[in-house]
Amino acid sequence: MSDTSIINETAARAVSARASDYFALLKPRVMSLVVFTGLVGMAVAPGDLHPVLGFTALLCIAIGAGASGAINMWYDADIDEVMERTKNRPIPAGKIGAGEALGIGVSLSVASVLLMGLAVNYVAAALLAITIGFYVFIYTMWLKRRTPQNIVIGGASGAFPPMIGWAAVTGDVSVESLVLFAIIFMWTPPHFWALSLWRDIDYANAGVPMLPVVAGREATRRQVVIYSVLLFPIAVMPYFLGYAGIFYGIGSVILGAIFLFGALKVWRKKDEKSAKQLFAYSILYLFLIFAILLGESIFTGVF
Repeated sequence: MSDTSIINETAARAVSARASDYFALLKPRVMSLVVFTGLVGMAVAPGDLHPVLGFTALLCIAIGAGASGAINMWYDADIDEVMERTKNRPIPAGKIGAGEALGIGVSLSVASVLLMGLAVNYVAAALLAITIGFYVFIYTMWLKRRTPQNIVIGGASGAFPPMIGWAAVTGDVSVESLVLFAIIFMWTPPHFWALSLWRDIDYANAGVPMLPVVAGREATRRQVVIYSVLLFPIAVMPYFLGYAGIFYGIGSVILGAIFLFGALKVWRKKDEKSAKQLFAYSILYLFLIFAILLGESIFTGVF
């Protein structure tokens, strides 16, 4: 292989790695969940939206979520450097500068809201702006380092996407979209507290007052059960409100019962394995709940 080929191959690898760093800055796993729940909000909303506008709305939701993630990584770079789970993120790993990350986050935030307002509607744009602002200012800058309720209150930011998707189609906020919001809002605490039960030392070292660090593991397990119990009837509500079918009704009961069983197992066994299992299942649970809603909507639309 010639020297020129070697140089070109090395340069290509460097560019690829750089692109992956920027992509990681946007928290793609979180973004994928946000886009999916936003899509479901659009699918179950009454009315029609032109496919181009629908794609634009989802793009704006994705960009807004990524922008929030970039700003979060900028602000939490000191914490991320200490925590085992986050120490390899682009900023603490020295792959992207903090100032550059902030600039990307702010630019994408403004662009996503403006595009949503101009191309889709102002209600969806306002909700997107609230989502970004809530995640950045309320959760990241205010709650995360100050209170063990950071996940409870701050979790609202992750619950907005289906409301945004609904508003993109209807131009308003309704009880139905608020229920979709409530499902994610109630799901968030047991999801993250299950994680923190076996990552509590990591959070303690970083000075983040997650519930197990402040109140102890026993109190956290009790709260996991309480929120899992509250989640169960809320997740079934789309069926009783008439915008989900019998398949969703049955599915939400079964999935919710498994979730509750997992939470009770965490409380009863008090071991790391149960917490890890509930954390893993909680991700699957939320995906399946919204996937059933989406599937029913598609099936209804076709037949």
